[in-house]
Amino acid sequence: AQLVESGGGLVQTGGSLRLSCAASGFTFDDYDIGWFRQPPGKERELVAHITGIGTTTYADSAKGRFTISRDIAEDTLYLQMNSLKPEDAGVYYCRAHTVVAGKENDYWGRGTQVTVSS
Repeated sequence: AQLVESGGGLVQTGGSLRLSCAASGFTFDDYDIGWFRQPPGKERELVAHITGIGTTTYADSAKGRFTISRDIAEDTLYLQMNSLKPEDAGVYYCRAHTVVAGKENDYWGRGTQVTVSS
């Protein structure tokens, strides 16, 4: 199983970015999939999450600005980020997680860097 993030970069405050996470090696819609962020010197934190049945949740900091979505046919997860702030900066990771018959599968990508200039 593999997750590969892309779409990060440098953007000015107020700008937008769209992150992508391409999945392979597992059945995409069997998993809960989310975006996590790790700011410099801080713990990794959940940004947005979508369950296998399509229910979405967002961190308070992301509500109203970020949108998580997925393309099941393409096995790809997206994060549309608008009105970016300097505090949104960090490495963004994609995670896929499921527990089936007591067996946990937990996959992470290597991350993509987001930098927001003030």
